[in-house]
Amino acid sequence: MMRQLPSLAAVRVFEAAARLENFTAAANELGMTQAAVSYQVKSLEERLGAPLFVRERGRARLSALGRQLQPALTQALDAIEAAFAVTRAEDEATLTVATTQTFANSWLAWRLGGFQVAHPDLAVRLTTGDRMLDLGAGEADVSIRSGLGDWPRLEAHRLMNIDFTPMAGPRFLAQVEAELGRPLQPGDLAELPLISPEDPWWDSWFAAAGVAPGERRRGGGLRLDSQANEGHAAMGGRGFALLTPVFWTNDIAEGRLVQPFATLGTRGFAYWLCYPPERRTVAKVRRFRDWLLARFDEERSR
Repeated sequence: MMRQLPSLAAVRVFEAAARLENFTAAANELGMTQAAVSYQVKSLEERLGAPLFVRERGRARLSALGRQLQPALTQALDAIEAAFAVTRAEDEATLTVATTQTFANSWLAWRLGGFQVAHPDLAVRLTTGDRMLDLGAGEADVSIRSGLGDWPRLEAHRLMNIDFTPMAGPRFLAQVEAELGRPLQPGDLAELPLISPEDPWWDSWFAAAGVAPGERRRGGGLRLDSQANEGHAAMGGRGFALLTPVFWTNDIAEGRLVQPFATLGTRGFAYWLCYPPERRTVAKVRRFRDWLLARFDEERSR
């Protein structure tokens, strides 16, 4: 059933004027002109068909009807304010970050603890997946996305370029080079097991390495849905995976992966921090943005 409610704007104005018993004071509280307050009260009186105030010089005294309505309306507006205050407090206390599984597992999860130590009052909820959440609809506060940075109605900050190069587990690479009887060359990969061999990014890397497209064997091979899974498959000796070096720094340093070539491929993509422009001054968004950009600046300067 449709609610039979008067204008909530008029109710709000009446409540302030009734509580203060002064139109000028109500106008100051609400950031309105006195004329606007008078107009809203008059419109409510016309709807009710009875006066809410007895006008006196310098004072608006409540009528009997006004005295009857004022306590209930004040209580109702207090309840509405409290409900929104709880929601606002919950929203301000939790930051929801959406990103890909690869970025989360290979970079963000390792560093997110530093943000929470710096901001112990703010809980962080990390959600991963390839679906782009609707930030405008509030599905997440911020998103870290891969692409060209041209998403409509979003402010985007470039974090890092996405480049890539083949990597493998050290035992697998040693076995391959033993069979070849020499160090691995880029052209050799055309006939060796590749992880996700149908990924078009392989073509970009082979082109950067000077390997003609027709030389590469296609089909077969293990196919996985994320770079995170591909990297772990490479560690397990399943073949060469095309990986972004910055995501695998620890694994390379600790000997779980080997990067045999310095050649990097790129398709012009980058990772971006995104959020709706109207959210740029929200405290939790600003704090996370400043921390994240500072971390990337720090790591680039090393």
